[in-house]
Amino acid sequence: MNGKFFNLMQKLGKTFMLPIALLPIAGLFLGIGASITGQAFVEQWGLEAVLGEGTLLNGILTILTDVGDVIFSNLALLFAISVPMGLAKAKKEVAALSGAVGYFVMYASMTSTIQVFGNIERLREIEGLVDSVLGFEETLNTGVFGGIIIGLLVTYLHNKYYKVKFPDALSFFAGTHFIPIVSTLAGTLLGILLAFVWPYVGAGIAWVGQAIASAGVIGTFFYGYVYRALIPFGLHHVFYLPFWQTALGGTATVAGETVQGAQNIVFAQLQAGEAISPAAASYFSFAFPMMLAGFPAAALAMYHTARKDRKEDVKGLLLSSSITSFLTGITEPIEFSILFASPFLYFGVNAVLAGLSTIIVQLLNIGVGYTFSAGFIDFVLYGVLPGNGRTNWIALAIFTVVWGVLYYILFRFSIEKFDLKTPGREADDEASRLHTKDEYRESKGIDKVSLEEEDSQAPARKEDQQSAQITQGLGGQDNISDFTNCATRLRVTVADGSKVQKSLLQKTGAAGVVVSGNSVQVIYGTKVTGVASDLEDYLNDQGWSSEDE
Repeated sequence: MNGKFFNLMQKLGKTFMLPIALLPIAGLFLGIGASITGQAFVEQWGLEAVLGEGTLLNGILTILTDVGDVIFSNLALLFAISVPMGLAKAKKEVAALSGAVGYFVMYASMTSTIQVFGNIERLREIEGLVDSVLGFEETLNTGVFGGIIIGLLVTYLHNKYYKVKFPDALSFFAGTHFIPIVSTLAGTLLGILLAFVWPYVGAGIAWVGQAIASAGVIGTFFYGYVYRALIPFGLHHVFYLPFWQTALGGTATVAGETVQGAQNIVFAQLQAGEAISPAAASYFSFAFPMMLAGFPAAALAMYHTARKDRKEDVKGLLLSSSITSFLTGITEPIEFSILFASPFLYFGVNAVLAGLSTIIVQLLNIGVGYTFSAGFIDFVLYGVLPGNGRTNWIALAIFTVVWGVLYYILFRFSIEKFDLKTPGREADDEASRLHTKDEYRESKGIDKVSLEEEDSQAPARKEDQQSAQITQGLGGQDNISDFTNCATRLRVTVADGSKVQKSLLQKTGAAGVVVSGNSVQVIYGTKVTGVASDLEDYLNDQGWSSEDE
């Protein structure tokens, strides 16, 4: 993969994380509110006196539903803010404000251009194209693409002009003050352009979405396979977002309104009390059998095939990873163990099973969605609570058990047949990595005086020791250009990728390391936020500064 393209996609993907991080709480509010206040749920459990219309609890839950809905309805605006904020070299707060300004101006100019020069009746012939957005009536629905486009444009202008200088008479408008101004001009021009261009783009996106739906099992398999296959590269956010939030993921009429995007369709139906569309939900339902049973079963297969003298060493790691996968749907520790043991086992078995899962859940008419990941918590919220009549969660539960058995059989057979070096089956000489630092020094004959001298110069805190080791693994602080983190990965841009020491980084607790050109991803799982924060404090104490500063 081209290093520059990978780096660009990685940086763009990380800017998506902040709005996406809002989805779990928004989905929680909307899911609980819509499910529990639904007429079918209230009547089924005889809760009219507690949850019926007009009751205090019904009113509170209705408020929560509206709070969740407003986040889903305005994701495009959030992307218009988060993209420039994440990609700006400096003065990120100015970039974020300018992104919001640019988005509003873009829609104002686009709406006005349509009213003056457009044919609104003809535009309505394209399903889902004309909508009301942020109070702008009879305008074009550009979805999250509109937010991302204006966000990228503002990013370019911000990074180019945030230090611009003007003559003294105009100096007030120089520097960061110029960014909202030029963003207003750019948003105006972009809005006018989109008024003429977007109808064709929107029609094209809708056509591709229909083509994917018409492709049947091939289309659904493609989504599931590519989604899992991109996870090692950290590009899955860029891939799935258009399916979740645009017509690529389908178009449906819910409660008399046209809705585009698989996630939007699922949550609109959830809020309206309708049965969840299996076609839209297949973009989410396919993952539950893998997270709830598949990966825990793979971990069990790893444990059963581990060498007897190492079973206790890997038991805790595999058990905790399995519990994490089951409850929250975070699977990277297990997945990267699979990847490093055998790329074929990951891409040829695991990713293929993901593709097959998307086919099966759709054939079984399963309609369970999620916001964060396909763990047990989301399964209860968006599968069990809405009721089996709307989501068919019982069929999903049965399928999940079957999938777990299949995962166990395939993984145990593959590990034993091909002697794969999964956790607990490594070569004897790799066992040294499990020894402590003191054991290593003692084996090398380092005397007590030398040890004390070295320790006196070492970082005092355990966190600093880890950060120092991470810094060394990344080629030293002079090799680190900048870094950030997403939900599970430390994402680093380095000056020279050849200086990165994967083995050293893995000793710091990383489940895996991906290097592409000058882009590095170190996978730590859910603890990555603390790792990144400690690393930032450590580097700042060492006098390090990002190239962007």
